[in-house]
Amino acid sequence: MNANSDDILRVDNIEVMYDSVISALHDVSLTVPRGKIVALLGANGAGKSTTLKAISTMLAAERGKVTRGTIAYDGTAVTNQNPAEMVGLGMVQVLEGRRCFAHLTVEENIIAGAYSRNLSKSDIKNELEKIYSYFNRLRDRRKSQAGFTSGGEQQMVAVARAMMAKPKMLMLDEPSMGLAPQLVAEIFNIVRELNQKEGVSILLAEQNTNVALRNANYGYIIETGHVMLHGTAESLLNNDKVKELYLGISKEGRKNFRDVLREDNP
Repeated sequence: MNANSDDILRVDNIEVMYDSVISALHDVSLTVPRGKIVALLGANGAGKSTTLKAISTMLAAERGKVTRGTIAYDGTAVTNQNPAEMVGLGMVQVLEGRRCFAHLTVEENIIAGAYSRNLSKSDIKNELEKIYSYFNRLRDRRKSQAGFTSGGEQQMVAVARAMMAKPKMLMLDEPSMGLAPQLVAEIFNIVRELNQKEGVSILLAEQNTNVALRNANYGYIIETGHVMLHGTAESLLNNDKVKELYLGISKEGRKNFRDVLREDNP
C-alpha cells in the first residue's frame, strides 16, 4: 500500500491477544477509503474498541498485542509506532468516554489538541475560529470549566480537540454513548461536516447501528472478535438480518449473527 492508494487504512487478518493468553480479535480485516466514513458496528464487548486501539497503537497500554496480520496507514506499515507517532502521521483517536481535562476550560482543552503542531498564537486563534465554526455550542461555552459541561458538550470538546491536531484520519469510539437522541444527531451532523468540508477520513465504532449507518458510507459488523458482515451503509440498512438483529427484536428474541449463519447453513 502506498500513500497515493485509494484506501487510507487497510487492516488485513489481524489477531489481538491480551496478556498473551486472551484472544480478543480473530482474523479481522477492513479498509477505510480516503475521504469516507466507515462504521464498525457491534454490541458492547464485540471487539470494536480493541480494533481501534490496534490501529492507533494504544494496545500496549493495556498489555495487548497484534499477534498476526498487518495494518497499513497512509502508505506506512503500523508495527512499532507509538500513539504520539501516529498523531504525527495524521491519525487521531477519540477514546470512548469523553476524556476531557475537567479542570481546564473548554477552550484550553481544544487548544491542547494542537500541542504537536507548534503553532503561533495567531495560528491557534485562526484554528480555533475554524473549529468553532463547526462547534457553535462550544463557542458559547469556551470559558466554562470542561468538567461542568454536559455529556454532549464534553463529547464535542473531545472531537474538537482531536481536530486541532489536523488529522488525515479520525477514529471515534462510541461517540453517541449515553447521549440524548438530539445531541447524537447534532454530533453526527458535525462529524459528517468535518468529513465533507475538511476531507478527513473517519472510522467510527458505534453500538447505535441505525444512526451510524445513516451517516456512514460503508459498514462492518463485528461479533466476538470476528467480522460477520460488511457492505455499503445502504445495503446494511436494507439487510433483513441487520434489521432483525440490530434495528429491532425478532419474534424469537434477540439472536446474534453466529446463530443466524448456523441456521442458514446447517
